[in-house]
Amino acid sequence: MNDRSEPTADTPAPPVRGGRIDSATEAFVAHRNLLFTVAYEMLGSAADAEDVLQETWLRWVGVDLETVREPRAYLVRITTRQALSRLRTLGRRKESYVGPWLPEPLLTAPDVAEDVELADSVSMAMLMVLETLAPTERAVFVLREVFDLAYDEIAEAVDKSPAAVRQIAHRARAHVAARRPRGVVSAAETRDALEAFQRAVNTGDMQGLLDILAPDVILLTDGGGVKQAALAPIVGAGTVADVLRGIADAVLQPAQVNGCPALIVRLNGELDNVIAVRIDDGQITGLYAVRNPEKLSYIKRETTLHR
Repeated sequence: MNDRSEPTADTPAPPVRGGRIDSATEAFVAHRNLLFTVAYEMLGSAADAEDVLQETWLRWVGVDLETVREPRAYLVRITTRQALSRLRTLGRRKESYVGPWLPEPLLTAPDVAEDVELADSVSMAMLMVLETLAPTERAVFVLREVFDLAYDEIAEAVDKSPAAVRQIAHRARAHVAARRPRGVVSAAETRDALEAFQRAVNTGDMQGLLDILAPDVILLTDGGGVKQAALAPIVGAGTVADVLRGIADAVLQPAQVNGCPALIVRLNGELDNVIAVRIDDGQITGLYAVRNPEKLSYIKRETTLHR
């Protein structure tokens, strides 16, 4: 979906000169990781989030800073508006996408996992839930529930009244609550489940695999028409276990992806895919395997996320 081969999430803002522009740069750089996180949570695409930040920068340098009381809030507002516009475009691209569309996985720094709420909000499982929200609902939910913005601040960002934003937030919160994992899953629980999964796959222990997979587990594979992948969800422990026999000879490397334990899969020494999981009641209920190489560039180095 994007032809860039290298991530740019930590690239500084464009170099500029002059007192006023230097102040703009300083403010932008200070909040850049936050803005990237806002855009990424709204879009599920790091490449698109990066484009949003470029657009945000171009608008920010044209602002009269003397009229800005709170740079952080102002920048979040610009980013949100740009992300909303991009989200609608992304929605049209998804309609013609080959097979299931999964969020772009990020190799994240250890401190992301330490912020439990942030890690939960950027997990592949949560991003898949956020995919079921309408664009404005997603923006309101992210800004309120993840970044704790006031309703009047969110109202300015999404061009709605504070009263309307409250209603949207209530609706989005109920929608997410009905679809998110049933309980809070610790990183240790996820790691234990992945270790059992990895051990069963590598040893060909079919019973061990069936034990860790929920009976109604769903496997989604994203090849984007570039790599071989199932064009529809694969459902059921037995069927999923049969499919996973195909990676028995792969090297499964534990990693922190989107703030949660996950597995990087290498075949013949080459990065093949990234597998993230959803855990409910101690079993794996969702497997998300991203094979599309255009979505794997952010696995090459850590991305810093911030609230």
